[in-house]
Amino acid sequence: MPLRLATWNINSVRLRIGLVRKLVDEHSPDVLCLQETKCPDDSFPMNEVKKLGYAHVAMHGQKGYHGVATFSRYPFVTTAKERWADKDDARHLATTFASGPLEGVTVHNFYVPAGGDEPDAAINPKFAHKLQFVRELEQWSERISETGKRIMVGDLNIAPHESDVWSHKQLLKIVSHTPIETEGLDAVLRAGRWVDAVRRHVPHPEKLYSWWSYRAADWEASDRGRRLDHIWTSADVAERTTGVETLRDARGWERPSDHVPVILTVG
Repeated sequence: MPLRLATWNINSVRLRIGLVRKLVDEHSPDVLCLQETKCPDDSFPMNEVKKLGYAHVAMHGQKGYHGVATFSRYPFVTTAKERWADKDDARHLATTFASGPLEGVTVHNFYVPAGGDEPDAAINPKFAHKLQFVRELEQWSERISETGKRIMVGDLNIAPHESDVWSHKQLLKIVSHTPIETEGLDAVLRAGRWVDAVRRHVPHPEKLYSWWSYRAADWEASDRGRRLDHIWTSADVAERTTGVETLRDARGWERPSDHVPVILTVG
C-alpha cells in the first residue's frame, strides 16, 4: 500500500491538537512530521496522539519555542537530536524506520530559524543565526549525500524560487526570499544530492505556496503566499514517490496555523 507522509508547521501542538485530529480524519497520513510544536516533551499531548492511531512518537521540544515531533503508524528508531548553529534549540529530529514501506529510510524533520525582519546579518543576530544554520545544513547534507534512503521535511523558512512566492520582485529584500537565503538553500540541495519531491510533482513555473501571513485581512483574496515548507528526498526514494498535495484549504480552518500541511505519497 502507498504511504502518505505529511509535514506541517502547527504553531503550537497543544493549541491546535484539534486541527491535527482534523488532518488525520480527513487525510490519514501514515507519518506526520510537525514543527514549531512549542511544547516541552513532558507536556506533549501524547494521549491525544495515541488516540489518532500513531503508536510510534518521537519528539524534541522546548518550552514556548521551536520544537519538532514525528508520529508514525510504523516503527522507527530515533537516531539524532542534533545541535545546530551553536544553540540548543529543538529544531531537528531524525528517525530511521525499522519496517514498513519506509524500511531503512531516515526521515529528518527540521525547523529552520525564521531570521527576523531585517535581512542584514551585521545588525540582525536572528538573520545571522539563520545563515549559519543554512551553512551547517549544506555541510551536513554533503556528509550524508552518499547514504541513500533519506527524506528531509519541514519548515525551512525559505521560498527558493520565483514561482514559490507571490511576487519575486517585491520580496527580494524580504527575509525568506533574499538572494543570500535562496542561494544558500540551493547549495544545501546540491550538496545533499536532494530531490525537491514537491516540485518533482508540481513543476515550475506553477505557483505554489504553503504559508500565508496572519497580517493579511483576507489571506485568500490577497493570496500573498510563500512556499516555506518542503519535502526533499534522496534519488532512490524520489523514484518511489507518486504524488503530492499542499492542503491550501487548511489555512481557512478555525484558528489555523499560518502554514498548511504538505503530503507526499510514496509507493
